[in-house]
Amino acid sequence: MTDFFSSFIPYLANIIHSVLHLDQTLAFWLQTYGSGVYFVLFIIIFCETGLVVMPFLPGDSLLFTAGALSAISNEQLKVELIIPLLILGSIFGDSVNYYAGSKWGRKAFETKHRFSFLFSKKHLYSTEHFYKKKGRWAVALARFFPIIRTFAPFVAGITLMPYKQFLRYSVAGTIVWVSIFTLAGYYFGQIPFIQKNFTALIMGIVAISLAPLAVSFFKQYFSKIH
Repeated sequence: MTDFFSSFIPYLANIIHSVLHLDQTLAFWLQTYGSGVYFVLFIIIFCETGLVVMPFLPGDSLLFTAGALSAISNEQLKVELIIPLLILGSIFGDSVNYYAGSKWGRKAFETKHRFSFLFSKKHLYSTEHFYKKKGRWAVALARFFPIIRTFAPFVAGITLMPYKQFLRYSVAGTIVWVSIFTLAGYYFGQIPFIQKNFTALIMGIVAISLAPLAVSFFKQYFSKIH
């Protein structure tokens, strides 16, 4: 376990650095991989929504940055290709996550293994609470909440929500989520002020997207104290 953490922590630090400097990261990928960057973006969104052990990958900020970069990349990155590609990646990821939840479900949270620190029961309970509060629309609304976005399909599988119903809300939420953040990046990314302060903006997006979870955490914490 010690060896795992010693190799995982530097890896996680690199991911955090890449997320906070996504403008530089994506520009580097575009320069290095060319059109292959479409595949890289697809894989990241697929993993962020499809692999329950990957809630730390960028979601909102990646969509916004990809849209902004497409606006200034002289047609190297086309927003009309990014949006449908990432919608498909997210939907496929959701379905894989749903299947994993229906097949392995709570065993992943109850069995001790090297990924136990990622399978936090707090994440499971907060997502289940989100489901009870928002009902079937939780699948669609979860798109706009980091971490919950990754756990929601898994929990839907655990609760054996009918797949057709799950897929319907998953598709609806994904289309809105990907379109809003990517197009926002595309149009705002053309503003000179945004271009000059892009890294600060990405940090702000990450902070804002995590704010609901922080508020929920502090509410639960202070309710226990009182």
